Amino acid sequence: MTAHYPGRAAIDTYGAGGFGFAGMSHCGSILALPSGIYAWTVNPPALTPADFSMAIAEKAGIDLFLIGMGPEMARPPKPVRAALEAAGLMYDPMATGHAVSTYNLLLEEKRRVAAAFIAVDFGP
Repeated sequence: MTAHYPGRAAIDTYGAGGFGFAGMSHCGSILALPSGIYAWTVNPPALTPADFSMAIAEKAGIDLFLIGMGPEMARPPKPVRAALEAAGLMYDPMATGHAVSTYNLLLEEKRRVAAAFIAVDFGP
């Protein structure tokens, strides 16, 4: 994966299958990590621990990892939860819209937050 944006940025818009941030837009899901915002190619119903390998690799810079699970709150599959817990990464799954709002608030407070956002087809 290559960074669309190096460093942290608030998510300005979401919906229509993508996200807007830092004056750019991206179609599809994204990872917002300490090192940057990355395109994230995932199959939401079949998330795997490998889908979260970049977040786990950056866990030293993350106090809370938000997972925007799509239009509604859902728990990640058990193997994903086990991998995140084994890595010592505190995570909080929620609907993507709530995850975007929470991410932006914590980012504004200069907290060490990161997120995985599954794209949705509607707006806030």
